[in-house]
Amino acid sequence: MSKTNWSVDVAHSTIEFSVRHMMIAKVKGLFHQFEADITADPQDLTTADIAFRIDLNSIDTRNNDRDNHLRSADFFEVDKYGSLTFKATSISRVSGNVYNITGDVTLHGVTRVETFEAEMLGTATDPWGAEKVGFTAKGVLKRSDYGLTYNAALETGGVLIGDDVNVSIEIEAAKG
Repeated sequence: MSKTNWSVDVAHSTIEFSVRHMMIAKVKGLFHQFEADITADPQDLTTADIAFRIDLNSIDTRNNDRDNHLRSADFFEVDKYGSLTFKATSISRVSGNVYNITGDVTLHGVTRVETFEAEMLGTATDPWGAEKVGFTAKGVLKRSDYGLTYNAALETGGVLIGDDVNVSIEIEAAKG
């Protein structure tokens, strides 16, 4: 297979996250609106061009008050910084269909280099004849690295919100 453009099927893709809450549990959420530019040979992602843009206003943690707080100046400040972007700068094969994808993440006006572990899950032709490919990726972003430091100390020790945000991405894309 040669390097080609792939269009993300948002209806069959997700960008989710989880973060520790009160040091005892995890709160999960997702983003409903995102887009990606992917030009790749699914059999060899080392030459791929990958860029993502997530609309931070589309955050959903199943709690409207929390979502609005996350959109506020205490966190994402979506009126000023409406998106998170990622642009791959290097991709290396770890083994088989597993890769480390390193690139620039821009969030809250800060750009940092981050690495995500990705796996090409396979290719298939859907019932309408479209060629599809599936990818999964995961990584960890530190809130404090991006100036997202809002928190509260707990009487029992520790803090209300963990610094590590675990990111999980599931992508189904169509050729062309």
